[in-house]
Amino acid sequence: MRTERCLQPINMKHLPQALVLSGYGLNCEEELAFGFTMGGVPADIVHVNDLIARKRILAKYQILAIPGGFSYGDDTGSGNAFAHKLKNYLYEDLIRFMKLDRLIIGICNGFQILVQLGLFPGVALLRNENVRYTVRWTDLRVSNNSPWLLHVSTLSLPIAHGEGKLYTKPAILRELVRKEQIALKYYNGEASKYQHLPSNPTGTMGNIAGITDESGRILGLMPHPERAIFFTQRPDWPLRREQYIRAHMPVPTFGPGMDIFRNAAFYFVT
Repeated sequence: MRTERCLQPINMKHLPQALVLSGYGLNCEEELAFGFTMGGVPADIVHVNDLIARKRILAKYQILAIPGGFSYGDDTGSGNAFAHKLKNYLYEDLIRFMKLDRLIIGICNGFQILVQLGLFPGVALLRNENVRYTVRWTDLRVSNNSPWLLHVSTLSLPIAHGEGKLYTKPAILRELVRKEQIALKYYNGEASKYQHLPSNPTGTMGNIAGITDESGRILGLMPHPERAIFFTQRPDWPLRREQYIRAHMPVPTFGPGMDIFRNAAFYFVT
């Protein structure tokens, strides 16, 4: 049985701050802000219109997070309309932010928005192979050295999306591999086995669940770490609790998603 990574205390001086976007159908901002706060990063939820009206406030944050949801109802394609709003009003500010030593994360619809913004050229997120909105837990293997995934080798997180099938041209995929931009891949782990479901839930190319830019500081992923903050959010937590008890090991408090938020804090305070 895999032992959960010990969560070390964080130096409370010079804590980074996270800006979590909201508005127009994004609906996971509360959970995402809570995840950052629990991980040691104070987070503010800011409506995109307020950010447009006060662009200067972006400079006070070290982390930008775009949560999941159904921005603009996915009416013009998942993440497309929201991405166009960012392009029209905040693109230069976002570029300046990205050029600094900052972190960006886009989760589910947030990942789709990052793709539509053009931050991952040549990559598309298509309708799931099963043509269904798919909700389940998945197993993930870490494939690069992104600061978001430091000291994490595998983890289990839930998905909830209808358009998460990553696709790109073979030549671009080879470049993503060569530049070590593949961050997360689905694999056949415990969550998949317990659910008797295929490890790749959406038919995504190369089992890819998340990618980064070349620096590793910009992470886009379809699974939801903010829905796996606590141990008891795992679908198999009663079984695992019994395994820990019988092995005379402490039952964890936190779930696998917490590592991602803790790593965001560690990047700036260590």
